[in-house]
Amino acid sequence: MSSAPRFRFAPSPTGFFHVGGARTALYNWALAKRLGGTFVLRIEDTDEARNQPEWTQGIIDALAWIGVRQDDPTFQGPYFQSQYAEAHVEAAQRLFAEGKAYYCDLTSEQIQERSKTNGKQGYDGYSRDRGLEAGPGRVLRFRVPEGQTIVNDLVRGRVEFANETIEDFVLLRGNGSPMFLLANVVDDITMRVSHVVRAEEHLPNTPKQQMIWDALGQTPPVWAHVPVLVNEQRKKLSKRRDKVALEQFRDEGYLPEAMINYLMTLGWAPQGETEIVPWSTIERDFKLEDVNHSPAFFDLKKLAAFNGEYIRAMSTDEFFEAAQPFLVGENIPWTPAQFDEAKFRAMAPLAQTRLVLMTELPMLVDFLFLDEPLIDEDSWNKTFGSTDGVEMLNDAIAALSTGLDWNHDSLKLCIEATGAARGLKLGKAQAPIRVAVTGRTIGPPLFEALELMGEEQVMKRLRAAAERLASA
Repeated sequence: MSSAPRFRFAPSPTGFFHVGGARTALYNWALAKRLGGTFVLRIEDTDEARNQPEWTQGIIDALAWIGVRQDDPTFQGPYFQSQYAEAHVEAAQRLFAEGKAYYCDLTSEQIQERSKTNGKQGYDGYSRDRGLEAGPGRVLRFRVPEGQTIVNDLVRGRVEFANETIEDFVLLRGNGSPMFLLANVVDDITMRVSHVVRAEEHLPNTPKQQMIWDALGQTPPVWAHVPVLVNEQRKKLSKRRDKVALEQFRDEGYLPEAMINYLMTLGWAPQGETEIVPWSTIERDFKLEDVNHSPAFFDLKKLAAFNGEYIRAMSTDEFFEAAQPFLVGENIPWTPAQFDEAKFRAMAPLAQTRLVLMTELPMLVDFLFLDEPLIDEDSWNKTFGSTDGVEMLNDAIAALSTGLDWNHDSLKLCIEATGAARGLKLGKAQAPIRVAVTGRTIGPPLFEALELMGEEQVMKRLRAAAERLASA
């Protein structure tokens, strides 16, 4: 192996990109970057029934979104496991020729039948010394040696496996195709992988793979099995049950920087008092020896909090650019002709302070571009279901019609004083104005928004709301 470490990430293209896979990829990427090594992307595509080409591109696109990019010199690949099938079979035949593997013709039904009488669960080594050659339907099994296998894991420490608990596992299927365990090892040897950093669920396979490395006369890689991700019930994250697709988080308006930072904290913590740190700090400080082996809780609320922090930390220009994809599309309530870029630029810093997800942005600013606000009826009924709300609206119309300077400070003082006359604090006093103008009880800072909209448009909406209430 070369002196520079080589890490690999080897997903199967069978669906959307799981956040657990994204975390594993980032762990490998951070180590490769810090240690001056290589990150190898290998697509394990030998399951033809489940693999689809579009999923492969989805993996590449998802990795790029979290900063693992093909145009970086650290990146190599993608390589495809199916292209190395010949090497897998050659390795298996070598093990057979050296007596480290043997052919077996027992069917799964025969193995089950034997286990009823010999007391051994699973395959019992029946064909070990029968001297079978290759033949139709015969599998090639690895001859597990006596003793024990020691796996030295950078995360989990020394893990001992009694070889007597490991049955002679299959290397080649009855049709001659290689099994995952064999293909995985041969590919790692071919690609000179020095470190295998993967999820804890793969640990039971590790002694078998280490046996194959040894049997092929190669030094096994450095192993590191990182903790699995669990939901709030502390169950392993499942595609069927939990929200786990990285693409979904991307489309919902999570920032890649926030996702990267959060995923890296699942099982590891940066030094200092805050978990929110830039990638440069992560790359400098991340070490496998510091990874906790306990299951890591994938907390959606915490991820959202990270995202909000990253949104608020952006410069105005950065936020404006990040907002662009969320200002167009089928579900946007305004037309391109209605959109006013100057108004959005002015409102952007105010909306930025209120966002958790970028997909919330249209709802915060749509009132600026529409002829009439989109009224949320629950907000309307809650605000104007009492006498205070209705009368506060009428009082505000009167107060704002007195020719005051139309700026946010004057507007705030006016509404504050009007509300105080009714015994209302500012929060209660401004609610009817907000609902009448924006259609909702939640939005950007109100008085800055009123200033930006202009007196004519604001008064028009206030009077329209009063007319609706009077006619109800």
